[in-house]
Amino acid sequence: MPTVEVGQLSAEDFLLDVREDDEWEAGHVEGALHIPISEFVARYGELTEAAPQDGRIHVICRSGGRSAQVAMYLVQQGIDAVNVDGGMQVWAAAGRPVVDAKGQPGFVL
Repeated sequence: MPTVEVGQLSAEDFLLDVREDDEWEAGHVEGALHIPISEFVARYGELTEAAPQDGRIHVICRSGGRSAQVAMYLVQQGIDAVNVDGGMQVWAAAGRPVVDAKGQPGFVL
């Protein structure tokens, strides 16, 4: 499974957050696309519309398990996708910004 370290990501990178709604509302990366893994198949079209045509999709969850499943699925579909190693836990621990549903400082649930 292709992975990327949090420190390798820039603000311009496309990020797909596959955590559930309560996790997203508590804290997420501003600008990320949110499609919970439980709704991923039904909402797949939202990803294909939002993702950059020839760009990479960086998939993130809390710790990396769910995002690895989604990234693997995307790779099997011929899409350039990678799993964000360590997920939101590592993102927050690295001091990267996390916002809640209201745009205020958030936390990883």
